[in-house]
This record gives sequence, C-alpha cells and structure tokens, in this order.
Amino acid sequence: MDRKRKWLPGIGAVLLLLLSHMTSALEVPLDPKVLEGLPQPPTITLQSPKDYIFDPRENIVIHCEAKGKPHPGFSWIRNGTHFDVEKDSNVLMKPGSGTLVIDISEEKAEAYEGTYQCTAHNDHGTAVSNNIVTRQSRSPLWSKERIEAITVPVGVSLVLQCRPPTGLPPPVIFWMDNNFMRLPLGKRVSQALNGDLYFSNVLPEDTRNDYICYARFPHTQTIQQKQPMAVTVLQTGPAKERSPGFMLPLGATSTKMVLRGEKLQLECIAEGLPTPDISWQKDGGDLSDSRVTFYNFQKTLKISDVNESDAGNYTCKASNKLGTAHHTIMVTVKAAPFWISAPRNLILAPNETGILTCRVNGEPKPNISWFVNGVPINNAPEDQTRKVDDDTVILSNVQSGSSAVYQCNASNEFGYLLANAFVSVLAEPPRVLTPPNRVYQVITNSPALLHCASFGSPIPTITWFKDSQTSIENGDPYVIHENGTLEIHVAQPLNSGKYTCIATNNLGIKENHVYLEVKEPTRILKQPEYKVVQRGMSAVFECKVKHDPSLVPTMTWLKDSGELPDDERFVVDADSLVIKDVTDDDEGTYTCIMNTTLDQDSASAMLTVVEATPTPAIVYEKPDPPTELELSDQTERSVQLTWVPGDEHNSPTQKFLIQYEDLLHQPGIWVNLTEVDGTGTTAQLHLSPYVYYSFRVLAQNHVGYSQPSQPSSQYRTNPAAPDENPSNVKAVGTKPGNLVISWTQLTGFQSNGPGLEYKVLWRQKDVEQDWSSKTVADVSEFTVSGTPTYVPYEVKVQALNDYGNAPEAEVVIGHSGEDLPLSAPESVQVMVHNSTLAEVHWEPVPPSSVRGKLQGYQVYYSRKRGLHETEEIEEQQEQVLTFSGNRTEGRLPGLQPYSLYSLYIKVLNSIGEGPASADKPFETPEGVPGPPSFLRVINPSLDSLTLEWGPPRNNNGRLSGYTLKYQPVNNTSELGPLRVMDFLANETTVVLDNLNSSMLYKFYLSAKTIKGSGPSVTEEALTILETIQSQPTVETGKGPTEPPHPTSPITLSPHPPFYKVPPAGPAFGKVNTSVSEDGAVISWEYFGHHKNVYVEYIVENSKEDWKKELVNGSHSHMIKGLKPATSYRVRVVARDPADPTLHSTDEVLVTVPAVPSRQVDIATQGWFIGLMCAIALLILVLLIVCFIKRNKGGKYPVKEKEDAHQDPEIQPMKEDDGTFGEYSDTEDHKPLKGSRTPSNGTVRRDESDDSLVDYGEGGDGQFNEDGSFIGQYSGKKEKDTHEGNESSEAPSPVNAMNSFV
Repeated sequence: MDRKRKWLPGIGAVLLLLLSHMTSALEVPLDPKVLEGLPQPPTITLQSPKDYIFDPRENIVIHCEAKGKPHPGFSWIRNGTHFDVEKDSNVLMKPGSGTLVIDISEEKAEAYEGTYQCTAHNDHGTAVSNNIVTRQSRSPLWSKERIEAITVPVGVSLVLQCRPPTGLPPPVIFWMDNNFMRLPLGKRVSQALNGDLYFSNVLPEDTRNDYICYARFPHTQTIQQKQPMAVTVLQTGPAKERSPGFMLPLGATSTKMVLRGEKLQLECIAEGLPTPDISWQKDGGDLSDSRVTFYNFQKTLKISDVNESDAGNYTCKASNKLGTAHHTIMVTVKAAPFWISAPRNLILAPNETGILTCRVNGEPKPNISWFVNGVPINNAPEDQTRKVDDDTVILSNVQSGSSAVYQCNASNEFGYLLANAFVSVLAEPPRVLTPPNRVYQVITNSPALLHCASFGSPIPTITWFKDSQTSIENGDPYVIHENGTLEIHVAQPLNSGKYTCIATNNLGIKENHVYLEVKEPTRILKQPEYKVVQRGMSAVFECKVKHDPSLVPTMTWLKDSGELPDDERFVVDADSLVIKDVTDDDEGTYTCIMNTTLDQDSASAMLTVVEATPTPAIVYEKPDPPTELELSDQTERSVQLTWVPGDEHNSPTQKFLIQYEDLLHQPGIWVNLTEVDGTGTTAQLHLSPYVYYSFRVLAQNHVGYSQPSQPSSQYRTNPAAPDENPSNVKAVGTKPGNLVISWTQLTGFQSNGPGLEYKVLWRQKDVEQDWSSKTVADVSEFTVSGTPTYVPYEVKVQALNDYGNAPEAEVVIGHSGEDLPLSAPESVQVMVHNSTLAEVHWEPVPPSSVRGKLQGYQVYYSRKRGLHETEEIEEQQEQVLTFSGNRTEGRLPGLQPYSLYSLYIKVLNSIGEGPASADKPFETPEGVPGPPSFLRVINPSLDSLTLEWGPPRNNNGRLSGYTLKYQPVNNTSELGPLRVMDFLANETTVVLDNLNSSMLYKFYLSAKTIKGSGPSVTEEALTILETIQSQPTVETGKGPTEPPHPTSPITLSPHPPFYKVPPAGPAFGKVNTSVSEDGAVISWEYFGHHKNVYVEYIVENSKEDWKKELVNGSHSHMIKGLKPATSYRVRVVARDPADPTLHSTDEVLVTVPAVPSRQVDIATQGWFIGLMCAIALLILVLLIVCFIKRNKGGKYPVKEKEDAHQDPEIQPMKEDDGTFGEYSDTEDHKPLKGSRTPSNGTVRRDESDDSLVDYGEGGDGQFNEDGSFIGQYSGKKEKDTHEGNESSEAPSPVNAMNSFV
C-alpha cells in the first residue's frame, strides 16, 4: 500500500509533464486516401448486438467486420473456448470478413446458442468484439387450462388475467372478441402493462362470453390465443357507490428500479364507483418535462431516456366524488456502465508519448480492466514504456514496432462496455488534407474559417501567410486553432486574397493555398410598400435588391408565409411582384426573400383590397432623381456606387446614367461614365488614379431624363504610375539628316499623377547599338539631328510621372530624312507593239542611290515629228507617265502613228526626282488615217449634188485614197440602198448625178492608207425640186418636207469631175393606209425624182376612170368625200412629161365604215359594259333562285323536326361555317339524277323510278336505317308558299351534296 502511494505522485508528475504530448498525439479516423498507404492495426467496423435473438427458421448471421493495413484475419471464441469454424460444415465465414453464417436447417437451433466473441488480427495488433449472446426466439403455446365463467354483480371491480406464455422476446398483448374486433378501452376499462384487463366497475353491457387475450410474438410474427372468457354482470338492484381503491399496485407504497437511459413506466389502476380519475405528482420534481408522457387514460406515466434526476417518489392519486386514494412508488435509478470518454486511436511518432483514457460511469461504479491485443494487460509481456493507472494507460518514448490494440472493459452488475483503441507508431512527413486552391466565400462582417487539415507523424506545426508574404499570428483579427484552421472573426473586403498554410514537422514541410472572397451583403434597397388597391386593378410590389455582383441571387415571394397561389395573375419579375385583376382573396402579407448562396434578406408589405372607384387619368412625368448615393467596396481602381431610385411617375425607368466630375483636372464638368439598366441600383465603377471623383446619377424613362441626383461624397484615388503611353507615335524625317518623333500627349486624366514627362528613345534599326533617350515635358514632338540619310529607326515614347513609369512602350519603325536620288535608270529599251502603243524597259537604280522611299519611275516622252516630215515640231508637248513602286517596265499608250518619239526616265522618291537617263528615240509604224478634215455638199440641184472634202489632219502614214458611201433617207428615217465609190488620194471633189429629187441623202467619207480606212466623216444633203434658192413645201397635213440639215451655200469653184449616177432602185417603197373621221389617209415611201406624183383611187369593181389628186413633194395624203360602206382601190403613181415611164405602187383596198358618227359610242364604254355585266349576273342569280324554289317549293324545315326527334347524331350543316343547316335536294342547282321536277314543285311517283317519294312514306319525316333524312322529301305534302320564302338566301350546291352524304 505504501509502495503504491509512493508511485502515485510520480504518475501525476508524468501526467503533467506529458500533457502536451498527449494533445500532440495524432488521432484517427483519418482521410481514407491517407490511410491507404499507412500501416494500421485492426479496427472493428461492424459487429452484431450484444444480445442477438435469431429466428430459428432462418440462418444465424453473426456480423464481424474490421479494417486494417494489412487486412486483418479473423477467429472466434464460443462459450469461452476457441471455435474452430472450419470443422463445422454448417458454419461458413464470409471471405475477407469475420461474419459467420450458420445453417440450422438440418440442425437444432439450440446447438448454436451461446456467447460468441470475434477476434481481428494483423501484424500490428489484435482487436476483439463484444461478447455476443446468441439465443433463438420462442413463441410457446398457452398452457391448457379450464376457464370458469365469471358472474359478478353490477358496480363491482373485476380483473381478467391474461398470463401469456413466456416468449423471447416478450409478446405484445391485446384483447379482442370472436370477430377479431378490439375490445373498447377507456377510463373505466383498461389494460395493464402485464396484459391483464381491469374493470374499475362493471356494467351490464360488460356481459359477454368472448373476452379473448391474444399474444403476438414479434420475432416470429405469430399470434397465440387464450381460451375465451365469459363474464356475466348481474343487475339485482342499483349499484352501491364507493370511494376509490387501488387494484394495481397494491398497498400504499411500492418500489421500482430502472436503468439509466431506459424507459420508465409507472402505472396505477384504481377501482371505485363512480370511476376514479388518476393524477400524478413527484416529490420535489416537475412532470412537465418533454420526456414525460401520460397514456392509458392517465393511468400510466412514461419517462423516456431516464437519468439520475428521475429517481424519487412518485405519487398517483385516484379520486371520485366520494373520496381519494394515494399510492407512492419509490423509484431508484441504476446505471450500466456508460462512456464519459472512450479511448481513441493514437498515431505516435518514435520517442513521443501518448495517453489512452477510459473514462466511464455507472451505478454501481464500474470496474475497469485493460487488455492489449485481447490479452489481459497483466498477462501481456512486460513493457517498460507502458504504465497503467486505473482508467489511464501512459505510453512513454514509444519505438517503432510497438504498435498494438488496447481494449478497455468497464463492467458492473448491469452490464459492460468494451472499446478497442490502437496505438500506431509511425514516422511520416506532413501532408495537407484540405484540397488545394479551395475558395472560401463569406459575407462582410461574418466569421471566416479557412481550413488546413493536415497529417504527419510527428504532428505538423501549422503556420499561415497572406498573399504569400505576410505572416499571420494569433491575435485580432486572426485566430489559429489547434487543428490548423484559421479563423477571421469579422471578415472585411480587405481580408480577401490568397492564404497559404504550411505544415511542418522534423521530416518535411508541405504548403497549401486557399482563397478567401469576402462578398458584399445582400440588402433590400427598396422594400415593398403597403398597398391599397381597388378590386380588379393591379398591385405592384417592388423589391429592389443590392447584392454582390459575383453571387447569383434568387428572388422568392411568399403570401402569408406560404407559397404564392398557382395563378397566372401573379407575375414575378426580377425585382417586382405584379398581381393582376386583384380579388378579395389576394389580401394578405407579401414577403420578398432574396437568397444567395451565402446570405439572404427579406421584407414584407400588406395588400388591402377595396371597392373600385373611377380611375383617374394617368399622368406620365419624368422620374424623380435617385437618392441616397453610397460608395462601398472602395479600392485603388474601383468603387461600387449604390442608389435608391426615385418615383417613376407611372413610366418605368429605362436606364440610369452615371456621371462623374474630376474636381482636380476639370472642375465643373460632368462626364458620362457608364449606363445601368433601369432595374439596377448598383454599379461597379472602374476608376483612374489621381482623380478627385464625385458621382451623380440621372434616371431616364420614356418622358425623359430626371434631374441629376445630389453628388456623392468625394472619392480621391491615389496617384500612380501612368497606365498607358502616348498614342499615334510617328517617326518621320522632314529633311536630310533629321528624324522628327511625334506623339499625342496624355491628358491630365490619363497622367495618373503629377510630374508627367515623356521619355523618347531611338536607335538605328538592325545596328548593334544602345538606345538613345531624351526626357521631355509638355511637348508632343522631338527632333533627332545628324542622322544618316533615309535609314530605319526604332522609336519608343514612354510616359512617366513622379510615381513611376508606364508599361514598356511599343516600338514604332520610322525613317530619317530623305534626299534626292543620285542615279538614273540604265539600259533603257523600247519595244513598239503597234502604231499607238509602245513598251519601255529599264534597269532599276541601286536602292542605296534612291536615298529615300522609292515612289516609282517617271517616263518623259514627246513627239518630235512625223516620219513624212523633215523638220521637227517647234513646240513639242512633253508627256509624263509615273509607274509606282519598284517597276522595270511600263506601257506608253495613245501614240501617234508614223511618228518619231524620244523618251528618258527618272527615278522618284518622296523628295523629288533623280537625274534623267539618256534620251531614247523610237518610231511608230503607219496606222489608219484620221477622218477627212471636212466634207461639204455644194451646188444641189433637182437630181444632182456636188461634194468636196479636205485631206485628214493626221495622215498617220502614206495616204492611198478615199472611200465614199451614200444612201437615201425617207421621211421615217429609214435608210435606202447603200452605194460605195473609191477615189485617189489627190481627188477631193465629186458630182453625183441621176439622184431623186426632193430626197435626203446621207454621205460617209473616209481616208485610207495601206493599214486600212480611218474613221468616217458624215454629211446629209437634200436634192431640190425646181430652184436652188427655194425648198419644196407641202400643204398642211401633207407631211413635213424640211430637210433635217440646211443645204450648203453655193460657191464658185472649178468644175469638179462629173459622174453619171445610175438609178437608185424602185421609185416607191411601202404603202400604209388608215381610215379616220375625215377620210382615208394614205402614206408611202418615195425615192424617185419625178416632177408629178398622184394619189389615184376608184370604187372596187367599178369600171369608171381613176380619180387622182396631186401630191407633189409629200409622202402622205388624205382622201376626203368617200362614200360610207364602200370599198376603194387606191394607188400612188409618178409621171414625168420627159419620161413616158409610169411608176406606180401596188393597189391597196380601203373600206369606209357604214355608219360613221362623231358621237361617243356608249357600247364601247367600260362603265357601261360593267353595269350590263352586273345586271346580267343579278338576273342569272334571280333565275337560279326562282328555279330552285320552284323545284323545292321552299326550304324544308328539317331543323324543327330534328328538334322533335332529338337525335344527337343528326347535325345539319350551315353554309357559312361548314356545319349542317337546312337541307337542299339539289346538286349544283339541278334536279337529282333520274328525277323530273314539274313546275308545281312536286315529285310524281310515275315520272321517276328513283323518286324520293319511294323513301318518304308518311308525313312524319322518319329517318331510315342509316340515319339519313330521306323521309323529309315526301311527295304527299306540298310546302306552303310562305315556307318557301323564309329566306332570300340561295341554297348552296355544297349543302345539297351534304344532304345526301
């Protein structure tokens, strides 16, 4: 004893010293992915209950599953000895597990009852299961007994005993009659917990002979029945009333013991007349706990999940009007062992210390026993590192290979607890179990938990960093928990970012990154407002919400805390609820709830429905300006602006315009920044540094913009280095030896800070040299001097200010100044393609000699003289063609044939031209000549014309002659036969004879060389009738005689050669005739030269002489005075006294109309024809109607007879909508085939073999077998005249068809 006392303080000291080691021991279970590669002692994962009752009709299955690394093996102990499973053919152990399956189909079940315990073992230890007591369920029969009939007087108490057989588990008791109907229970008649039936007092209606007690055994689902009991209640007189007394339990007191955690049931059943009432109370206690319930009409008190506080005295009181009775039940609470702290698995690193604790409680206090690998610890091999102190095992300086499974067994008289806990000794570097790059999202001002679950042996130390730089220490606002979790009590937007946790132990280091996003809270800016709406109108509840832009909101509306009615009148939009055509049922409270994945906000408003009143006129106005501008989420380059919309004045807001004022650079000037949809109330604004911002918002509806809102508070962004460089950077040389670098300066808004300057950098391209630079301010141009001529340069212009430089500028390529080219093109060659086109070739100049940007080559060329000329042209016109780019050839079009040319070439750059090449002469070959210089007609006469002309201005070669073509032209501009004449080169005049008089001629004259004829010159001339000075004229109506061109004046000249012109062909051409109101008009073509032309006519088939009328000089004539209805033969003749030949046209026949009239013929007028057609159509329709009515005698009122018959299958078809209406017996308004229709409208039997009369016997209009209505058409009745005129509507032929379908 003394020795033990000396040891105890040492143990306490060790506990104090090693407390930190205990907390540092790594506990399991761990992530399965981690455990896969780690050695692990066995762990029981599944086992059967301690008390296992099996159904003897089925196999016995005793579960035992375990895990471990390597996978454990299994063995069993039965009734304290090893159970060799393999030797029993009825027992099977499942592969990979310890679960036993025992086949008892051929064996008595009692042979396998007993106590079983499973053992799971591998190289690192042994785990054991609970002791599993296995018993078979039993449902024995009732023992046979003779039950006597019971006779009792009315009013006395009675007990009918059930006494069911003992079963396993105990049966469920209930009372029924022969009809399997449960007996009615109540305050007077009740069933006790033991199954007996108690009557507080009996009544005559309790008399029956089928009181039957049933026992149901739940495991086997069988029901056993006791013999029926008969009860007779004698009513010898009125029952005597009495005060209460207890039938159960007996006496004034009793005791009851219950185990902690089980169910306590106390019952009191009293007798008396009248039936007593039962009530309960506890000494010094309260029975209103939720665990306390009363049932069986207050006779039973039940307390679930009993604990120590439920011990005490419970008193039940029975009372009626005659008195009361009491009974006290003294309840004691015992406890089987229960866990306070069960031992937990430990993973220790070598040389670490761990503690296993097995803390239990119970009543009486349990005894604790320790086992290691299933062996009592006292019998296990001695281990100096292990110390046992009652409920604690201390393991000090553990070493590799000392892994084991420890069992703690705590027991008392009411039960036991058994727990396995393994100790695994491992050396593992750190692992972070939290998934990498996990994103945590929280709402502003909410706590944030960033996890860093880790594994390692020894246990890793966790450290945290923010944005990979700032070390995080315990303290406001951060807390680092023992498990590595980083907590931020009140998260703010500035806490957003990247966090790194690092797990470290003596075997290594591991880091993991997570991200925190602190979101803006969801907030309802415009809450729904109380609405009073007239019945039948619409109610609109607005619910405008501000939320974090990165979160997806969900709007939900509720009515009176429930879902909205499933009614299409309720329309939910993004930020509103519209209730159309409001009814009284729509009154209530409406709540909008805005949910995101992180938070929510809600607001409610009521709707009141009132009687409708006259609706006032709706007035549309501009919206009110927004209010309550608020800036949030302020960062260096952005800010969030929120506002509350103003009244829309009956016109929905279409958009919001956000403006800003830069109080630093442009005070007083408001600039449009962005626009937001009319449903929005927030905007994320992107800002620039070094600006003093002030914001305002305007709302716009279809009426217009609102007034601007009040400006927001000023928001100043800090200066920063420029974000951009100057634009439009160019590098151009303006003269030889310089390079001008220019750019567009940044604005003050773009400068991002004070001290704006520009760093100009340049260097020659493709040359190994450093950048030259110059920093300038307030300029947009810089000139570099002393540069080589036209060489490429790389140029950059970078902005900078007092806070740093802009990003690296883009390189721009430019060239230094140009100079005139130094060289001329060489090897100039000319290739002449034809008389007007030549092609020139040259060798390009060396690129270095261009001394600038090559623009191209210019070819200068001029005509020196014609090849037939000896002297050069005094004023030579020099022409120039420019060929762009690095060309080596070009074409010279538009040259003059048969000429001497000279050309030279110069190279061209942006400054000017270089020296000229040597002159290069070339000749063009002959070509066709130009047109004669003139063509004139002189000395016109009756039958001759004189032509004279001049040579071409450009012969384009050696002239070989002329070609003259001419042809007559009649008064309809039609051309006659063409005549061709050739002349020598020295001939320039000709006389054309034997022409037609008063005839227009057209002339074409061209010159020619050996290359062919050139273009023609044309002229027209008219021969005259008698004299040269006057032109022939014609009376009005005879046709024009003026020539289209005036004749040339007569001039004296040497007599030209005289040519006798042969006749031009027939004198007359085509003849046309027409008849008008004034007579017959004759027109003709005339090509002759005769002096006298006549129109002659004679009546057809007449022997009289031809009548003639003179028509000299005309090509048309009207013959008047002709007789109506008479035909005439007409011809045109030409006579000349000097020529006996008669020239005549073919005779034509002209017929004069019979009744010539100047009045308008009404029969040919469109309106008259249309009117006549309409009248004819109307008459036709009337005839058809009359015809039908005579055939039918009117329409048959089938509808009335259908109504009388009420046949739903007969549905007449109407003409207008395709449904059945009144019936017609016509098809296309004709009688039926094989029938005749007399004028009286009847159908005669003897006139048709297929008459409708055959189908219409009787006047009832009955239908035949197929449901048709042929019986309507009967010959025995005639329709009255007024029946046939009920409607002026003509029956449709389609309806007639439908009548017989």
